Amino acid sequence: MEGYDEITLCAASAYEQKYYFNPEFATLPEAVQQELQIACVLFTQEVGGILTFVYLEDGTLELRTRQWEDDFSYDEIGSVLKIKELQREKAELFESLELFFRTFYI
Repeated sequence: MEGYDEITLCAASAYEQKYYFNPEFATLPEAVQQELQIACVLFTQEVGGILTFVYLEDGTLELRTRQWEDDFSYDEIGSVLKIKELQREKAELFESLELFFRTFYI
């Protein structure tokens, strides 16, 4: 994994109604994988768009959201608030995921 800028952990799309989990992280416990899937899918159902969990080069886990250019139903303000809520509610999980990444991938 040398020379990368960032790696996607998982993502969900309200447009395609799909969830993606990076198979490189299949060693994560099933319960963690399920918690990530639930968080992603619920987020996109609530505010729309696409939510992506991305590891930055230093191991920081970043939550990103975006919408299609012509999507006027996307709740941009709601997405920012929902990300903050997720970061607050799932702080322990996200810290564990960052530690996991730094331990096994950096």
